Amino acid sequence: MNKGMKRSTPNDKMTVIYSSNPGPTNGTRNLAQPMQTRTLDKLFDNKPLAEKMRPNTLEYYFGQNKVLGENTMLRSLVETHDIPSLLLWGPPGCGKTTLAHIIASNSKSSSNSRFVALSATSASTSDVREVIKQSQNELRLFKRKTILFIDEIHRFNKTQQDTFLPHVECGTITLIGATTENPSFQVNAALLSRCSVIVLEKLSVEAMETILIRAVHSLGIRVLGEEEDVVGSLDSSSSSEPQVYIEQKAVRTIAHLCDGDARNGLNGLQLAVQTRMNAAKLGHLKLDTSQTILIEEDHVKEGMQRSHILYDKAGEEHYNCISALHKSMRGSDENASLYWLGRMLEGGEDPLYVARRLVRFASEDVGMADPMALTQAVSAFQASHFIGMPECEVILAQCVVYLARAPKSVDIYKAYGNVKACLRTHKGPLPSVPLHLRNAPTKLMKDLGYAKGYKYNPAFSEPVEQDYLPEELKGINFFTYAANN
Repeated sequence: MNKGMKRSTPNDKMTVIYSSNPGPTNGTRNLAQPMQTRTLDKLFDNKPLAEKMRPNTLEYYFGQNKVLGENTMLRSLVETHDIPSLLLWGPPGCGKTTLAHIIASNSKSSSNSRFVALSATSASTSDVREVIKQSQNELRLFKRKTILFIDEIHRFNKTQQDTFLPHVECGTITLIGATTENPSFQVNAALLSRCSVIVLEKLSVEAMETILIRAVHSLGIRVLGEEEDVVGSLDSSSSSEPQVYIEQKAVRTIAHLCDGDARNGLNGLQLAVQTRMNAAKLGHLKLDTSQTILIEEDHVKEGMQRSHILYDKAGEEHYNCISALHKSMRGSDENASLYWLGRMLEGGEDPLYVARRLVRFASEDVGMADPMALTQAVSAFQASHFIGMPECEVILAQCVVYLARAPKSVDIYKAYGNVKACLRTHKGPLPSVPLHLRNAPTKLMKDLGYAKGYKYNPAFSEPVEQDYLPEELKGINFFTYAANN
């Protein structure tokens, strides 16, 4: 075991270890016996580990030092119970709800405030109005402010969000909203202006390791360091309760695989421990005489396969990734282009959305430098439509690499942009179509001069001198045009 770690007694909380060589099978006991498993059965108290480990103080709130480190403004406001209205914005599992619970815990110790929590996934407008009514009574009768926490606040529509405006404005409630979506898009501008936006980042691997180690210790699970000899470190206690250990590299693997999501990481740890315990109870594990269970790296990998990638097809990550793909192709970085394509497709993005963006890119950024790029992109779209995922992923990858490697020209994109600028900045009525460019299907139109003087180009063997723009725009070149001309 790790040096300096207190040796647990049979009545201690469970701890875990594992050996790839469980030792001799003679004399081993099956963990299915009730007396041997009763402590293991109570390890999690039928409660998700992520909820069980939610801290109530800033002391155990890890990974957000930029906004909650020592001497930061927000930390001082939390510690002095002087919280303004906040919007907590960050990816799943980064600590938004936990921070709200810490604020709630602090508010309980203060007699001049109360804490109410609602979730926008289940609460209605009438629920919010009832809380506001109670808040008004609390303020009037007891001079006590209300801190109202709304989880997933972006799920409220703009009309529902308007309900908060006058009460945040006058101080009846202090609003704390948590959202995984960009508040600029999902929160009313009026409400956004009344709240401070706190951006929480995805948790680092180091922060995740700290969180996981704290959870392991709270469960009584012992961590087996990489430098230790597994067999020599096992507890040889004669207790009928098996001891539980986990390899340090297994903890590190969870920290890497959870993608900065503490909830995912803690639930993954819980799954790995419960799986090994259940295997022991069912007799699939043969314990040696030292009564030890060891959790190895392979055991956590089995339950933490990266089957999901942080990606929201309708949210901030959607726009971030498509922007990164577009800019990587524009910069002719084929490796980065493939990476961002993979992030989108593996995250569940609609392949036809990606294909449509590639068609646009083929004209916007490649243009006349390689006219075949548009053909490639349209073909990729049609092929993706025919066969779908996952087979179409290689088709899109081929198109992405083609576009990344292609020469680039934005002449067409800029020229058409100049046409739009010309139309917007033109003073007075737009010029009429010159008469010689108009069709004349009727006698009246011919009598009015329609099509008069038009030179049919194929009828001439030499270049035709003829104006095709209105007189007011004669000589203009949209490839070099400037709006102030």
